[in-house]
Amino acid sequence: MFRLVVLVALSFISSFVSSQQNRIDIIGDDAPALAQFGDYTIGVRTLEIVAENRIDIINTPRGGDTAYYDRKLMLEIWYPADLQGAEPGTQYQAVTRNPEITATLTGRAVRDAAPLRADGPYPLIIISHGYPGNRLLMSHTGENLASKGYVVVSIDHLESTYDDQQAFQSTLYNRPLDQRHVLSSMAYISSQPDRIFSNMIDADNTGIVGYSMGGYGLVNNLGGGYSEEIIDGFMAPPNRLLEEHATSNPDYRNNLDARIKAGFAVAPWGMNTGFWRAEDLAGIGVPTFYLAGDQDNVAGYEDGPRAIFENAVNSDRYLLTLHEAGHNAGAPIPLPIELDNEENEEFAGHYTDENWDSVVMNNIMDHYVTAWFDFHLKGVNREEYLSSVPANYEERLSLEHLTIGQ
Repeated sequence: MFRLVVLVALSFISSFVSSQQNRIDIIGDDAPALAQFGDYTIGVRTLEIVAENRIDIINTPRGGDTAYYDRKLMLEIWYPADLQGAEPGTQYQAVTRNPEITATLTGRAVRDAAPLRADGPYPLIIISHGYPGNRLLMSHTGENLASKGYVVVSIDHLESTYDDQQAFQSTLYNRPLDQRHVLSSMAYISSQPDRIFSNMIDADNTGIVGYSMGGYGLVNNLGGGYSEEIIDGFMAPPNRLLEEHATSNPDYRNNLDARIKAGFAVAPWGMNTGFWRAEDLAGIGVPTFYLAGDQDNVAGYEDGPRAIFENAVNSDRYLLTLHEAGHNAGAPIPLPIELDNEENEEFAGHYTDENWDSVVMNNIMDHYVTAWFDFHLKGVNREEYLSSVPANYEERLSLEHLTIGQ
């Protein structure tokens, strides 16, 4: 009996220590000023929405009839909350890049806490992950922004998650639509008097954070229609279905949502594979902050995010470069300890960077995300932070700004 109790106790302690080590809310001693959490306590809820009668890319054959289905999207929603005496803190069960392993993450939010309506409605932030990814990959940003007076909605993109990674063509077609559908759904929920987020969300002031394929969808939703050449490409969805999002489609711009007031694109994918030409990117008119590593071997750099930044000539835009960083610059949470072993070395690379510490990158990203959305969605003067890099990172970061017409 004593041995059993000891083993159970040790197992509990080990589990507790492991979960504590997977914190998503760490602010380093050298973090930039706006990386610090804000004054609001945070709630978090999980919600499923459905995009009805969406084209089913997976089951639409080339040359055949178009299939349709109801597309389910699981959302993680962080928001300013009234904890009513509860202690801050929750655990998240997060499927990892090795879908057979679920990590326990620890943050500051309280599950299902009552929304704080007193200071609302709050601007809406939508977070869109890469391929594959999930709604908790950028949970550090979700909690951080919610503490500063935003409602933050992070998407599990169907057919594009760690445990549901299906044909890439689905992601190519659905990513812009998913982002817009979440915006419309949250606006509707906020407008209903009997819903939990009633009058909580100012959807007319929406920002989107898109990482990798999330950035691919974001650039399209900002006005960067896909090139005509890519529609019939070898990786494109069947039957020219991607034309819906192309510059050549006369209805494309009518489908965009003017409630998107600012974008934050992290390592956006697609430029280095021909999804945009200069004339396509000239269609972007929404202010955009680009964050990229100059050693990115997935989205590229000179032929990737930097090229998007340079060619989006009709928008006000910034480019923050993390020197010597790769594709994981800024966005992913720190490596879950459940993957920190030899057996999962390949999967671990999904979260880590060879030259940068993950917490440092998360703090830098959340600093600039805050400055960007505070300025564009709340009208707060953040020029001090958008005109320079922190002194302790001057040799590792570069920040560039181009205005409309440049």
